[in-house]
Amino acid sequence: MEYVAIVTLLLLIQYTIYSMLCGMARGKDTVVAPATSGDEAYERAFRVQMNTLEQLAVTLPAMWICALFFSPLWAAGLGVVFMLGRLLYRQAYTKDPATRGPGMMIGFFANMVMIVLGMWGALSVM
Repeated sequence: MEYVAIVTLLLLIQYTIYSMLCGMARGKDTVVAPATSGDEAYERAFRVQMNTLEQLAVTLPAMWICALFFSPLWAAGLGVVFMLGRLLYRQAYTKDPATRGPGMMIGFFANMVMIVLGMWGALSVM
């Protein structure tokens, strides 16, 4: 379970960095709070941050349930796949939002596999 804990912390670090990048884009482009629209670079950074937060609501519980009922190594590995997908997503979204698909699909795939494995594991111990 140590690997799952480490991946969890890495995901939280990744999200914190995305939040900081969003804050810096807000200040650089002078989007005054509470506004969430204005400069396109800021809006892209904001969407990356919020989309990542939305996905973490699925990823973190799925990863821990997968680890508990199926395999900690599989869960941690899939968590890393998700994290790499988020990195690719961010790089693509900030350049051209239309190219964000592959990064999004990598994260979606990792989440779905963790959900299926977690469910399978939980059902098999019933």
